[in-house]
Amino acid sequence: MSGDERDPVLCPIRVIVGPTAAGKSAIAMWLAARHEATIVSADSRQIYRRFDVGTAKPTADERARVPHRAIDVVEPMQRYSAAAWADDADRWIAESMREGRTPVVVGGTGLYVRALFEPFFEEPPLDASRRRTLEAVLGTLTLPELQRWAAALDPARAHLGRTQLLRAIEVALLSGRRLSDLHRELARPARRAARYLVVDPGASLEERIARRIDAMLEGGWPEEVERLRADVPAEAPAWKSTGYRQVRALVEGRLSRADAQQAILIETRQYAKRQRTWFRHQLPAAGVARLDPTAPDWEARVETWWNEDRES
Repeated sequence: MSGDERDPVLCPIRVIVGPTAAGKSAIAMWLAARHEATIVSADSRQIYRRFDVGTAKPTADERARVPHRAIDVVEPMQRYSAAAWADDADRWIAESMREGRTPVVVGGTGLYVRALFEPFFEEPPLDASRRRTLEAVLGTLTLPELQRWAAALDPARAHLGRTQLLRAIEVALLSGRRLSDLHRELARPARRAARYLVVDPGASLEERIARRIDAMLEGGWPEEVERLRADVPAEAPAWKSTGYRQVRALVEGRLSRADAQQAILIETRQYAKRQRTWFRHQLPAAGVARLDPTAPDWEARVETWWNEDRES
């Protein structure tokens, strides 16, 4: 199926999402080979160059067979926001269409998906040192005390929960602007529409996660981290990718292999749980199909989803 450069509102982009290790990439590769597609990764870990094994990047052979975008975008020390990804993804999607290929967005970073397909607001950057100091103070306050602070600084947000109250107070004090005002002034309209396929194998996900961690540790993850330690500072954003902290501790002799493996498993399962919650509650009610990739008829179901009539 060839690309289509109609108005993006009238031409929803296919999006495959789901928790880590669910099988999204395998399904995307299967579809891309059949339909001349370009895969646009929505994975906040795969954007970093040289962090390959632990982020489950597509192999060189996979990238040779199917064009991939949003892989190896920035250096490990660079920061890359959801808004920046959405800007780049918008361009990659347009390029794919011009090339006569069908773009398909694939990944598990919900904030990236939201930035492209929903109205999005990029909060102003705040001084990290001043923010840490303020967080230490605000962290001692009760919810009613935070509500009183917010009522004085940003009344429109004073009814929200603790996390939102903290953010409203931080932005007001450190930027001099009310977050509610900034949302009204700086919100970006959605640039494209989407049709979603949520891939989730259900109860078997935990075992799939465990098998993938085993394969990564056997497939050179410790050796990759050893190389990265030589010239990537410990404070680099890329080190925050799931599991790298534990593998670094393994390489440095601070964790045994068994302990590192167990810690990675726990962290990855927790991450997958958060992803599941996000994709269950944050996607629009319409335009979402769900797939168990272990179902015997998965190929037919995926093909049906791909070929569903689009709005016109």
